[in-house]
Amino acid sequence: MSTHADSKPWTVPALAEAKRNGQKLVMLTAYDAGFARTFDANGVDLILIGDSLGMVVQGHDSTLPVTVADMVYHTRVVARVLQRALLVADLPFGADATPERALEASLQLLQAGAEMVKIEGAGFKLDIIRYLVEREIPVCSHLGLTPQSVLRLGGYRVQGRGDAAEQLRADAKSAVDAGATLVVLECVPTPIATQISAEISAPTIGIGAGPGCDGQVLVMHDFLGLDSGHRRPKFVKDFLAEGGSVAGAVRAYADAVRDGSFPDAEHAYAS
Repeated sequence: MSTHADSKPWTVPALAEAKRNGQKLVMLTAYDAGFARTFDANGVDLILIGDSLGMVVQGHDSTLPVTVADMVYHTRVVARVLQRALLVADLPFGADATPERALEASLQLLQAGAEMVKIEGAGFKLDIIRYLVEREIPVCSHLGLTPQSVLRLGGYRVQGRGDAAEQLRADAKSAVDAGATLVVLECVPTPIATQISAEISAPTIGIGAGPGCDGQVLVMHDFLGLDSGHRRPKFVKDFLAEGGSVAGAVRAYADAVRDGSFPDAEHAYAS
């Protein structure tokens, strides 16, 4: 367990401090009080209320059906039990279509207990990030594979290959310039994610982006080896088999992230 987590709750400024100190950040998704309490007590630094709940909790084929009301409900029940972990909540599909809609949804999530909201994509979303940050709402940017773009992308595929790498690097820099204090990189080749992590001041959290990121996140059901009804991504590792219990799995995952042994080459994309 991290020294910081042993001593005091995580805050938004502490994330940048962790990056400066070379301290890896450990993140998991959670959707209810029971699992959130266990994650919080066993070394997880950040909890994400992901719109992934649409697939792993609600049984949909994508995250698109998830509503703001869904996110607020799950945020509220998780926030109720956290002692140390910083709580991040997704803005679901369509909630960030305009600055005004994003502000209204973000206010509901913060009032439910979130301490940061996550926004997928760049482009016009950069203006949304800036708009929220100017109104004192911390923002996490999500780049690379953005599940809310599944229809445009035609599926879930590795992003940032070839010529797209330079655009991804530019988007990450622009997101931080707009005010993002955390950047999630999903399904990005390890060399590109490592380069982005070195180039921006905000911590990067990888999911299928290799060990060069400043931290890692996994979907709860994936890290526990549960069958979510969807294809198992390459970057997923079953930590329950290793840890022997949910609490043990969390400790094994946290230790592996902090010592750099996860993700290894088997659980990342070399190119």
